[in-house]
Amino acid sequence: MKRVRYIVLLMFCALAFTTSNVCIDKVEAQPVAVPAPVEQCQTTPPLDVVRNPKAYLGRTIVMSAKFDKFSTLGLDYKPAFKSSENYISFLIKRDDTNYDIPLSEMKLFILRDEAEKFIDLKTDDEISITGTVFSDALGDAWIDVSKLTLVKKAPEKDGVK
Repeated sequence: MKRVRYIVLLMFCALAFTTSNVCIDKVEAQPVAVPAPVEQCQTTPPLDVVRNPKAYLGRTIVMSAKFDKFSTLGLDYKPAFKSSENYISFLIKRDDTNYDIPLSEMKLFILRDEAEKFIDLKTDDEISITGTVFSDALGDAWIDVSKLTLVKKAPEKDGVK
């Protein structure tokens, strides 16, 4: 224990001496490396992702959709594993039809803690989804949702809130 304290004290002293004004004045400024830009999110319609999930693998995407319902679809499936203990999945509606059909070819997973913030979502609420396509198992798009935003509440139907 004394040895560790001694080493830490020596490192502190060395740091203090090398960063004094005398040393700083003699050292020329070094250029700072600028980190590479983080891959930006790609805005895309959900059906484009479903048509070609392999093209979106590893990409972060942003989609607008109508919420359908929370589900357990795809949870605990071994090739694209998301544990039902930690995640919940949800479905969005297809936007290529006038009928109420969920887009079940897209598996959307959100952490349960995060999903609890959206417990009041209702069918047809407009949402924005940001997530990363992490698998194309079964030829479907499997997306780890990092951000879910309510854009607009759906109008009430027949007095139902």
